Amino acid sequence: MTVPDVGAAHPAEAAPAGGAARPYVALAGVTKVYRRARREETHALERVDLAIREGEFLAIVGPSGCGKSTLLRLVAGLHLASSGEVRVDGRLVDRPQTNLGIVFQSPVLLDWRTALSNVLVQVELRGLDPAAYRERALRLLAQVGLADFAERYPHELSGGMRQRVAIARALIHDAPLLLMDEPFGALDALTREQIRLDLEALWLATRKTVLFITHSIDEAVLLADRVVVMSPRPGRIERILDITLPRPRGLEARRSLDFTQAAEAITAIFLARGVLHGAARLIGQE
Repeated sequence: MTVPDVGAAHPAEAAPAGGAARPYVALAGVTKVYRRARREETHALERVDLAIREGEFLAIVGPSGCGKSTLLRLVAGLHLASSGEVRVDGRLVDRPQTNLGIVFQSPVLLDWRTALSNVLVQVELRGLDPAAYRERALRLLAQVGLADFAERYPHELSGGMRQRVAIARALIHDAPLLLMDEPFGALDALTREQIRLDLEALWLATRKTVLFITHSIDEAVLLADRVVVMSPRPGRIERILDITLPRPRGLEARRSLDFTQAAEAITAIFLARGVLHGAARLIGQE
């Protein structure tokens, strides 16, 4: 396999492709340093420039500790950049953002509330009338395959079902931006594949702007319009790949040449950076 150029991304790669849609999320020169006791510092991100166009599904893939989740939290305003700036819909992010939905690796459901009630808690926290959103919540549960489980409690649901509830909860207030931080990480392979298909169908129906964090190369390629490949910490953008797979990307997408080429290109970057080690190297060390 030919190893691609793994230098830092050219500025043109960080801009929206084709200019067809405006940047909805923009990071310019963003650096994040965590400072702890005894003046210890952790450099999580280093001068990241990235634009996510409106309606785009963008995935970020990289090794553990490379700052992927930090980047998502900066967009959400849960953390603030040490330098540089983050803008969402043209506005500077200088505090926690409310006009978005977030799905974490753990669904974080309330054990004493049903699936439907857990979806509606998002509405209640915003001071809105849950009764006005009940039908929408039921529709969302149906869209994620839980039409018959609206009145079940979390302990009556599988891990995949609980994560589907979390996705519905993130969508209930119809925010234009959806942030997903390794939402399938704790799921088994078959459940991940089904939720991946369901998530793509939801996105095709809504065309929300999505920032999706993952460790999985396959998952990134199968879901995203573009894939951002991150370096080890401090996280930098190594490369941004346009994914040309036609949608919807069903189970057969893995057999396409476009999928294979994109997955191999990302794998080659990680091999070149020492994030992954080839079998030949491991055998030679025995």
